Amino acid sequence: MTFDESALPTRKRRHIDVCLGDDVSYRGVTTGLERYQLPYNALTQTSLAQVDLSTDFLGARLRAPVLIGAMTGGSDLSATINRNLAAAAQRLGIGMMLGSQRIMLDNALGEQAAASFTVRDLAPDILLIGNIGLAQLTKCAVPDIEKALDRVGADALAVHTNPLQEAVQYNGDTNFSGSLERLRDVAADLRFPMLLKEVGHGIGADAVAQLLGPAGEPAVAAIDVAGAGGTSWSRVEQFVRYGEIRYPDLAEWGIPTARAIVEVRQALPAIPLVASGGIRTGMDAAKALALGADVVAVARPLLAPAIESAAAATTWLHRFIDELRICLHGCGAPDLHGLRDVGVTLAPSPQAG
Repeated sequence: MTFDESALPTRKRRHIDVCLGDDVSYRGVTTGLERYQLPYNALTQTSLAQVDLSTDFLGARLRAPVLIGAMTGGSDLSATINRNLAAAAQRLGIGMMLGSQRIMLDNALGEQAAASFTVRDLAPDILLIGNIGLAQLTKCAVPDIEKALDRVGADALAVHTNPLQEAVQYNGDTNFSGSLERLRDVAADLRFPMLLKEVGHGIGADAVAQLLGPAGEPAVAAIDVAGAGGTSWSRVEQFVRYGEIRYPDLAEWGIPTARAIVEVRQALPAIPLVASGGIRTGMDAAKALALGADVVAVARPLLAPAIESAAAATTWLHRFIDELRICLHGCGAPDLHGLRDVGVTLAPSPQAG
């Protein structure tokens, strides 16, 4: 396959620069997690040291219910970021999702770009999830996609659906007609489990209703809600394209993360579910897991640490996981099953004091 994408590595680098230097967070939209409260139990019968955060996800055992979210690939700096993140994931026993591997499908750029996604030498044991856009997902592309996944040693494939981001992006892929049928066709043919994700504008009830087949089964093995409240990729692309925010309403559009978790879990009680989009603290993670997610994913907060070093990324994640463990201890949950049994309550309104 060949794409007219000579500027793609440059655009990938611009994404990194904008995420580091500009205000790319939602301003008026929050994750909605602040509306919930994790019950505190002063008579917890747990031992902090014995709290078990381990879980299984997509056939892999994780020491904590955490994925490093998809960030980047295709540039020299991307390689540094991905390798430092992978080393951190290996040390902590968590999973990692690669940035879009679209560039690897290019006959001219693919082999050179592969180096920016190559991390298995540093992280032989982690759950590694590859990544491709829904716009690139066709039956005829399956051999090339599988080759790209094999090249990096991936265990699964994340397919990102991002119509808003692509509509704002310069020369983006704006024709999503027929993409649902292609998703179903490729999921049936691909020899890797497929995870469907947004990029930060949310997957909710309407999308899930479309995703269900005639028998009521989803076409994919897992879903990452990637809700609104964290990084707005409509905002990122406006900064990249215009150097300013020209469409402020589009920068604030999306389904808040908490709402997305609830809607997808209600529609699909058993599907493996990732909560991402504004997950910034261990308490955020605890609330998301108590609401129904199986694992959480974190991306942009790890960007600057990953540029610094593997140790810096490990330190950030270690603190995040430690806070999550304390949350379970403080609500009386010995493990993740116990956390889901505890659940969440609605937070009191500010007027209630």
